[in-house]
Amino acid sequence: MADKFDVIVIGAGPGGYVAAIRAAQLGLKTACVEKWLNKEGKVVHGGTCLNVGCIPSKALLEASHKFVEAKHDFDDIGIQAGDVSMDVKKMMARKEKIVKNLTGGISGLFKANGVTAIDGTGKVTSSKQVEVTGLDGKATTYEADNIVIAAGSVPVEIPPTPLVEGMVVDSTGALEFDEVPERLGVIGAGIIGLELGSVWNRLGAEVTMLEAMDTFLPMVDTAIAKETQKLLKKQGLDIRLGTRVTGSEVKGKEVLVKYTDAKGEHEATFDKLIVCVGRRPYTQGVVGEGVGIKLDERGFIFVDDQCRTSVPNVYAIGDCVRGQMLAHKASEEGIMVADIIAGHKAEMNYDAIPSVIYTFPEVAWVGLTEQEAKAAGIEVKTGSFPFAASGRAMANNATEGQAKIIADAETDRVLGMHIVGQHAGEMIAQGVIALEFGSSAEDLALTCYAHPTMSEAVHEAALAVEGHAIHMANRKKRK
Repeated sequence: MADKFDVIVIGAGPGGYVAAIRAAQLGLKTACVEKWLNKEGKVVHGGTCLNVGCIPSKALLEASHKFVEAKHDFDDIGIQAGDVSMDVKKMMARKEKIVKNLTGGISGLFKANGVTAIDGTGKVTSSKQVEVTGLDGKATTYEADNIVIAAGSVPVEIPPTPLVEGMVVDSTGALEFDEVPERLGVIGAGIIGLELGSVWNRLGAEVTMLEAMDTFLPMVDTAIAKETQKLLKKQGLDIRLGTRVTGSEVKGKEVLVKYTDAKGEHEATFDKLIVCVGRRPYTQGVVGEGVGIKLDERGFIFVDDQCRTSVPNVYAIGDCVRGQMLAHKASEEGIMVADIIAGHKAEMNYDAIPSVIYTFPEVAWVGLTEQEAKAAGIEVKTGSFPFAASGRAMANNATEGQAKIIADAETDRVLGMHIVGQHAGEMIAQGVIALEFGSSAEDLALTCYAHPTMSEAVHEAALAVEGHAIHMANRKKRK
């Protein structure tokens, strides 16, 4: 029998590594098990987010956006850049450097906080034991008073489009292209599909997105989703809703895709195809037989509001449990669980988790949409403000989009905030704080915002809830 720990965390992604560090900070003897291998065959921390998800995709999104700005927008503000080109290999090398720095940084944080890093594949074999199979195939059993499962998720594969290396790829493969495909197909127009499609569209690919749903971004407020679709279409993304992919075939250096829509059967030919139809929990093999941890039919681990599983002292967090598959949601759950294990009272507000799509402009939201509120029988009042009327947005050459606030018509409490615009992912924190503190729209309206800032659009939207926006013609009767 190997060492005994107060806490063993399985998985070193945004949920797992945060849980491990927090537990160690609270004085608990903590270990974190990770099996992720980098290209050199070395175990690295950070999970999907840092290695093949949030961070590398944002590096490519930022680089490709700057390229578009230099090529098309600099002239508008007086900068003569001449003929601009993109060195894709150099862009990819920068992405890899960022990933290496951050994953190495987590390993450093483990050492600084006294977390024991265990390399290998972890499996819960009892309520107090974790079996780790090392890189050499040797199994070692560790004892722990508490276990936290943070195994994450993996991309969903679909039968009509089996992956073919370098040709038909998932989101991970889409981050590894060494040249810009002339024709790119993307199955799925959700968050991941839109971000990856935007990267390669900006660099010159002709991008066609095949989305099975009839509604674009149904989780976003309808007004914001419609404006986002219009803006992305203007950028060149061909988004085809209500399409069902029925098959694919690699022919030489091309991919033939068959799909159906309301008009019948169709075919399309691409140089590369990205499959972005969602992610599924990575729980197979993580829980041993007979342990008693319950999973649903999709593989998610059943947990309560404080992430307790059906087995005492075993917790599960992040993508492998219910709720949104978001890195920050996993991190906050990790902190909550570590605090609970240490004997503190802790809880998490699942109604105040923000979401962001890092296209340009960005799309961000938190809380209810207007449609969800009405469907729940809540009478609402709303306020919107366009960035076209924002002085800072004009100065930034970023006047597309708007900010919208949904408030309870009776209590004035903020129920949701939805933004499409430059830096929407930063501004949405105001909505998160408003929901967390139970703020009213009036609270935001009475707050003094710095001028000139993009955030003033949120201030004006709050004022517009009562028809009092200053820099916009008001259609509501003033009170």
